Amino acid sequence: MPESLALLWRQYRFERHLFWRNPSAAFFNFLLPLIFLALFGAIVSGNRHELRIIVPGIAGMSVMSTTFTALAYNLTFLREQGVLKRMRGTPLPSGTYLGGLALNAVTNTAIQIVIVVLAGRVFFGLGWPSDPGELVIFVALGVVCFASLGVALSHAIPNFESAPAVVNAVFVPVILISGVFFDVKHVPSFLRDISQALPLDHLIIGISGGLVAHHGGLSSHLTALGVLGIWTLVGVVLAVRGFSWEARRD
Repeated sequence: MPESLALLWRQYRFERHLFWRNPSAAFFNFLLPLIFLALFGAIVSGNRHELRIIVPGIAGMSVMSTTFTALAYNLTFLREQGVLKRMRGTPLPSGTYLGGLALNAVTNTAIQIVIVVLAGRVFFGLGWPSDPGELVIFVALGVVCFASLGVALSHAIPNFESAPAVVNAVFVPVILISGVFFDVKHVPSFLRDISQALPLDHLIIGISGGLVAHHGGLSSHLTALGVLGIWTLVGVVLAVRGFSWEARRD
């Protein structure tokens, strides 16, 4: 066990080095959500109710972008470039290698959530999280949920050239209808029904409860927990069943 943990730690450090050597990855993981937060926060800076919607929404989008989007891109690239196949043939345990990739995504999510919370506190005066425990629970569940769904989506991407189109075809509509930038109560009923069937809306509800709400607690968001749990189960099953170490090109 100590040797396995040491290997996992070394692989994790290696993935962090690779991440920071890719400026575009750092931009889309950290700066892009903050740009959205700055723009929409400035627009509604005088409306505290709207700020209580946008800040948790950006936090939820950050969880999705640092796990779902990043893993769908990365695993497709690693698979199609033959990296996964080569790693499979090395003495490094498969679980250690995949664990390093997963921990790298988790770290990016944690950093992003901290940045969003600090920005909400410093620039928009929202205060510190009202229920840190609920915030941590929903973020952790959201990480597992969207990470597994990102891995599952990578199985459906035929090659890396099509990865941006496929990933954005899922990511962009989901953030637009799931209440990232506005209250979903104000959208047409059919769009609201779709958003309530998707996991991001419920993740935002849970983050909002831990970040800016002052009543109810975790017990008032059991439905959101249940929906996220169902999507997590679906994502894990699809991620495991469809996983391939080899490229799909002839």
